[in-house]
Amino acid sequence: MGRKRRKQLPKDPVPATIESLSHDGKGVTHIDGKAIFIHGALPGEEIEFVYTRKQRRYDEGDAVSILKASADRVEPGCTHFGVCGGCSLQHQSPEAQILAKQQALMDAFERIGKVMPEQILEPLTTGEPWGYRRKARLGVKFVHKKGKVLVGFRERGSSFVTDIERCPVLHPNVGELITPLSELIGSLSIKDQVPQIEVAIGDNSGILIFRILAPLTAEDSEKLIAFGDAHKLGIYTQDGGPDTVKPLAGDPVALHYALPNYHIEVKFQPSDFTQVNTELNRLMLDRAMRMLDPEADDRVLDLFCGLGNFTMPIARSAAEVVGVEGDATLVERARQNARGNGIDNTRYFTANLYESLEKEPWLAERFDKALLDPPRSGALEVLEHLPKMGIQRIVYVSCYPGTLARDAGELVNQHGYTLKAAGVMDMFPHTAHVESIALFEK
Repeated sequence: MGRKRRKQLPKDPVPATIESLSHDGKGVTHIDGKAIFIHGALPGEEIEFVYTRKQRRYDEGDAVSILKASADRVEPGCTHFGVCGGCSLQHQSPEAQILAKQQALMDAFERIGKVMPEQILEPLTTGEPWGYRRKARLGVKFVHKKGKVLVGFRERGSSFVTDIERCPVLHPNVGELITPLSELIGSLSIKDQVPQIEVAIGDNSGILIFRILAPLTAEDSEKLIAFGDAHKLGIYTQDGGPDTVKPLAGDPVALHYALPNYHIEVKFQPSDFTQVNTELNRLMLDRAMRMLDPEADDRVLDLFCGLGNFTMPIARSAAEVVGVEGDATLVERARQNARGNGIDNTRYFTANLYESLEKEPWLAERFDKALLDPPRSGALEVLEHLPKMGIQRIVYVSCYPGTLARDAGELVNQHGYTLKAAGVMDMFPHTAHVESIALFEK
């Protein structure tokens, strides 16, 4: 039997009116009852688009002309927008972006969780949507036809590295170095054996981790070290798994970020999980503390605690905080951070919060309040334990509205909590990523 031929796409532009924005930042319209997701289009706009993909349940397209623009449309701040897959919403004003994310969260509560908050919180934003990103993984590729090394995010809808010169959403200490990085790697003997650079920036310094698939020569090492010295960046390499990350020369660089409202300095290693937007993280902590309202005699449980980003600020006000995290390395880092900040009313446990917890000692304890900051998959597996431990107030920080909405429905409809308040936070401007926070009370 021969190979099935791909159905040819219509070539002529098609007129459409955009009805809404999808969860990944595409304009949504319908033709003959079928949904079409269109890159580069905003709600309320009249456009022409061309099909890029046709499927049984929905189609996709690219806007090729804007016949009637939305009042929220702005000129993208990056010349590579539309090709680079790092951002999807630069054509929409930052003010409209965050309101669209708020609506996406409310839609998820209603559709998935069958619950709505009593209060919708004002969206939390720093007001500065550029140069915010301190953590990133950049693709690297030597392209023979172009005769150069490309450094950047992947192209939209592709595995190819985007050909860019700078990145205005990355912290400028790295975002302005895309071309110099390209030239640096292009000068190495292993220029075709460097697939990735991981970026980690603290308040005090920054680190670049070069993933290498072949050994560096002495001259390669000298070039990398000289580049780091010139730009005040620590240079690390990784030639295998995560445990092979190490400084190319000298001692490890001690990265840190400050939480000045709590007199805390959080130290971290370049591969540790930290929030990408440090300024928004500080505002988020303030909001979480107001919502949790830890008092002098409260015992608080911090689940998915990481390296103590929430645990330590809570400990400044509560009687005791117990942090639980699945990554043993982060747990040890949290202990070190607590000691380094003179905090002695925290305890930490390593536990996989997606597996059975019946033998965990902290599960038998009583707590007044809890903070949850799970990954994208949410916290469904631990929710049933919270009321059994006497927890009356929960602050839930989420990086995905779908699982927050699901878990909100579980807490409200199965465990007797009330969804008192919820709102979004602009952790990732210009992207469709939705960070949010919610308050539950018994």
